Amino acid sequence: MSNKIDATTEDWPPKKSKTNDTALVVNDGVNSQPTVNPYIKNFFVKKKPSVLTAKEYLKGIFAGDRAILGKAITIIESSNPAHRALAKEIIIGCQEKIRKSKVRTMRIGITGVPGAGKSTFIEAFGGYITGAGHKLAVLAVDPSSERSKGSILGDKTRMETLTKDPNAFIRPSPSAGSLGGVTRKTRETILLCEAAGYDVIFIETVGVGQSETAVHSMSDFFLLLMLSGAGDDLQGIKRGIMEMSDLIAITKADGSNVEKAEGAKALYANALHLFPPTDSGWVPTAVTSSAVTKKGLPEILEKIDAYFKLVRKNGYYDIRRRQQAKYWMYEHINETLKNDFYDNPKIEKALQKTEDQVLAGQIDSFMAAEQLIDIYRQEEKE
Repeated sequence: MSNKIDATTEDWPPKKSKTNDTALVVNDGVNSQPTVNPYIKNFFVKKKPSVLTAKEYLKGIFAGDRAILGKAITIIESSNPAHRALAKEIIIGCQEKIRKSKVRTMRIGITGVPGAGKSTFIEAFGGYITGAGHKLAVLAVDPSSERSKGSILGDKTRMETLTKDPNAFIRPSPSAGSLGGVTRKTRETILLCEAAGYDVIFIETVGVGQSETAVHSMSDFFLLLMLSGAGDDLQGIKRGIMEMSDLIAITKADGSNVEKAEGAKALYANALHLFPPTDSGWVPTAVTSSAVTKKGLPEILEKIDAYFKLVRKNGYYDIRRRQQAKYWMYEHINETLKNDFYDNPKIEKALQKTEDQVLAGQIDSFMAAEQLIDIYRQEEKE
């Protein structure tokens, strides 16, 4: 009998066995997925606006909320005309808070020659300040590129320990071409930090230059950081900066550099005595310090405390604050007039054409400026 299967028989195909004795198992397939992301609705959920109201900003600032304080400073620094009214409300609210609290804060300007280790010093000394029971705000200004207009803003990353300190607030800001190594909004930023409860404000500048008058005009105490062993020390800094200094600290006075630092200290201390007496009655001097060994940090704090005790007693503290207010009144006028000039519609329309004429040599810069100013004045008369 043949074993060949007849394809025409009714037994084909073979019937499935009731017992699953085959090695072939077919699983159920997965359901087809929808073509539209089911979570897409989450992208259309109404989010909380990033820009709060003035009252919300002020409430957060007064409560010491560092996140809200940072956002408020961003509004203050913004060049967007739409933010100016909001910034004005925030500043006025902070001024009223400061006026009512009558807290006498310490504004300390810190500058120094390149390589003096300003950020390293500030982190070490800042920790010592907060350890003494103060709340510290560090306004670190980074230089902006003349080409890209950008800044690295790396000071906060270099102050890793101080950044984690709950009693410290670090705000890096771009200089944006401002003279004196401070931003045009540093003065307003100081007010916001003081309203947030910070009683010690560090204003770190880009570096030593001929326009350091700007930081001196907004600080009560001016600390100059110097580096020894870098050639002729006295030639490394302008006389005007030394005359403004209330204290000179020779940094990196550790290891094999201690002897050089002590020599530089004596050199600067003698040079400071050659300058006329200060209006405050304070006698500037020089000290050595080390951010590594913490040497000299207690002495610097003692000097600063002694200075503020002196000027608060003899009334110079209030005189200095009024001088600062006067200086920044004129600065605010200049800034407002400049903004009004460039925001003028007719100036915006004529500026590019006039600029192209100057670049093409068709008109000199003086005449170009006069033409634009005449357009602005005519607009104001109308």
